[in-house]
Amino acid sequence: MSGIDIETKRKLREMGAAPMLEALEAQDETLVLGMAFEERLRLVVDEAHSGFNHAKVEGLIRRAGLRYPGADLRRLDLVDERGLDRNVIASLGTCSFIERQQNVVFQGFTGSGKSYLGCALAKQACQHRIRAHYVRMPDLEEAWALAKDKPQGQTKFLNKYAAFTLLVIDEWLLDHPDEGMRSMLLELLERRYDTASTVFCTQYAKKDWHQRLGSGVHADAIMDRIVHNTIWVDTGNHNMRQHTTMKQ
Repeated sequence: MSGIDIETKRKLREMGAAPMLEALEAQDETLVLGMAFEERLRLVVDEAHSGFNHAKVEGLIRRAGLRYPGADLRRLDLVDERGLDRNVIASLGTCSFIERQQNVVFQGFTGSGKSYLGCALAKQACQHRIRAHYVRMPDLEEAWALAKDKPQGQTKFLNKYAAFTLLVIDEWLLDHPDEGMRSMLLELLERRYDTASTVFCTQYAKKDWHQRLGSGVHADAIMDRIVHNTIWVDTGNHNMRQHTTMKQ
């Protein structure tokens, strides 16, 4: 397979087979000498497919907009000291909860690593080639306000955020959402209910959510679409920001 002519290279690129071409050109002739054509072709396809998967995953991670793109569930600090259940974390890492359309709540004190865990879970989903997205609730609120002033803006906004297979909402209920925001959240969560998974990162315990959501019918309806099919993870009160600073 050595000595590929220019015209063949052009055709491969034209067909979108550049990874195949790169794998062909990178193949060490001394290592494959004497191999059958089929075996050499299998090695080329394996190498090209590996590169394709890597590029696909990297693209998903980049587009997920992670606050901590280096977050990794396999490298969590102070797991036992924080009271995190290793079995629960390992189970989340399989992303099987997404197949079951379950939600996840990371709840704990400020600085306890909720955002990191949310990003790590989104990144894990990307590595499973699942489309994920991270957004802070204040940014979600701002995006909704801007969408209302554009033609079909609200519809496009809801379609966008309903489409992510995994959506991480950080700083959940940091501010009290107004009536318009509560209506949007209800519609968004209704669209995602039983079709996708949402991760909520919050410092507020479940008992405080209803009041922060306005204590009315919207609060009832929003809570109803979250609490029944959700994995709750207490991230404790250990200050991980301080821990990270001390490590540096």
